[in-house]
Amino acid sequence: MAEIIQRDGTWAFDGTSVRITPGLHRSVPLFRQTYGEITVPLEAVAGIVYEPERKRGRLRMRLREGADPLLHATGGRLPDPADPYRLTVDVDRSGVAEYLAEEIRHALLLDQIPGEPTKAYLLPGPPVPVSVRSSDGTVSFDGTQVRVDWADTSDRVKRATGPRVINVGDVVRVEWLPNSGYEDGFLRFVTRETVFSKLPAEKDPYALDLWGNVSRDLLTALVATAVTARLPHPSAHAGAQREHEREREGEYGDVARRRGLTASVPLPADHHDVLLRRLRELGELHRDGVLTDEEFARTKAVVLRGF
Repeated sequence: MAEIIQRDGTWAFDGTSVRITPGLHRSVPLFRQTYGEITVPLEAVAGIVYEPERKRGRLRMRLREGADPLLHATGGRLPDPADPYRLTVDVDRSGVAEYLAEEIRHALLLDQIPGEPTKAYLLPGPPVPVSVRSSDGTVSFDGTQVRVDWADTSDRVKRATGPRVINVGDVVRVEWLPNSGYEDGFLRFVTRETVFSKLPAEKDPYALDLWGNVSRDLLTALVATAVTARLPHPSAHAGAQREHEREREGEYGDVARRRGLTASVPLPADHHDVLLRRLRELGELHRDGVLTDEEFARTKAVVLRGF
């Protein structure tokens, strides 16, 4: 077994999985200590690299897309110190770090682990029930329902609606952005009824506005991950979208053949009308200051991909 023990944590590889245990030192972020030990099966690993530096180096492990609900829920927005797949290594242990990385790379080659996205989560995410107290209220998840109890400092509209209870079956997706200390973050549960909601997080009764203690608010990623792990895998959405596109292409192709046209029939006008209307709404939200430049660009890209 290859193993490296550092103040930041311990990584151990037994040939089939990498066991990641966070360190107990006060320098280890609260999120990593709370998330706890992670066992990463070899088939979830896409690669690993050791990055040497003058004082300290870093081990970084990259997982296959779609393998980990934590990475999907957080969208790569976890701060580096809170990233469980990053280990700070003292200079005098660089040889051990390089050996561990080489052992994992060798096992990936021997087992012929593919690099393409997975069709199911290979890691379970955090156990439930899980509950986190944030700056905007307390969010809890028991495996079937999400409950949000608003804080005294929450917007009066949220407090007026009372506790929010959401069945996991009604959740379409979870959106999460960390509180950076300079810009507010949010945890939003998008349902079928609110998928086109324009409300900002501070007024959205399906979202927590994260503006307080950065370390504490970061723990909302635990709930985001636990819920995400129980939603359909991203590949299911991609498959459904491809099937829908094939059906529409077949439909348009039949029309084209009947009319003696080429197969490259443009999409119907109402399709473009919907796209233009949504882009226009986004532009208005951006001009009104509801969406930041970054949020506008990200949301616009999502809308364009969806069409």
